[in-house]
Amino acid sequence: MFDFIIIGGGTAGLSAAVYACRANKSTLVLERESFGGQIVDSPLVENYPGIKNITGAQFASDLFEQAENAGASFKCEAVLSAVRYGDVIRVKTEADEYTARAVIIAAGCEHRRLGVEREEELIGAGVSYCALCDGAFYKNGTVAVVGGGNAAFTDALYLADIAGLVYVIHRRDEYRAEPALVERAERLNTIRLVKKAVVKELVGDGELTGLTLEVDGKRESLKVDGLFVAIGQQPENEAFGTALDENGYIVTDELCRTNVKGVYAAGDCRAKTVRQLTTAAADGAIAVQTAIRDLF
Repeated sequence: MFDFIIIGGGTAGLSAAVYACRANKSTLVLERESFGGQIVDSPLVENYPGIKNITGAQFASDLFEQAENAGASFKCEAVLSAVRYGDVIRVKTEADEYTARAVIIAAGCEHRRLGVEREEELIGAGVSYCALCDGAFYKNGTVAVVGGGNAAFTDALYLADIAGLVYVIHRRDEYRAEPALVERAERLNTIRLVKKAVVKELVGDGELTGLTLEVDGKRESLKVDGLFVAIGQQPENEAFGTALDENGYIVTDELCRTNVKGVYAAGDCRAKTVRQLTTAAADGAIAVQTAIRDLF
């Protein structure tokens, strides 16, 4: 029996663990894979207040150590369900069962992958899923953004102020993005739109140097310094029994409460507009403080 069970060991979950332990609450963090979350793959973090620069792996390691030193317990177990029974939440994992007065879901979400060979190998070495995080590395360089929705065009417009040239690669002839975003991109000389194109190969020995595209049925080579994949994110929240929006994100109020008493959500897994390192940490703190006011 714990005061808090936190599902997910990324920035939101570990931040919540720090705040819960500092409030003298017994805390268990459950993580199905490895602690740290997506930030581990970032070669350099330069947009976290108070830290000039740090690798994503070091940031995650420091945050884990901070939560551990504060008194949190950790288990690498996948969560199968979280169900309320009376005044407690019962969390079942693949290995055991635990109960808590409060549960914070900080399960994050996965960036959808292109599914191209060597994609995982080149993450952090030219392949990125966050323009805001990694765009500054490509000042005056040439980059490509894959996608046709609002996220892809927002990334492209952001990168156009940094890179010398931005290609937007989309597999279809029409875009899902709002027409206003597409029109803004079309007006810029630094953005080139490539339609009916699919990335078939990532080129580069240890670091990305180019792409092989299939454009309207023909193979073409494209030299780029960086590739930003913006084809959506995929949450996995079905096991938790909370209300979800149409995209599968957990619906909460502004204080991170879900529709289930005693269950809160923090970080990228919840429905919100901005998903950044700072907002994940803020969610973790808010969820703990809200739960303490509600339940303790």
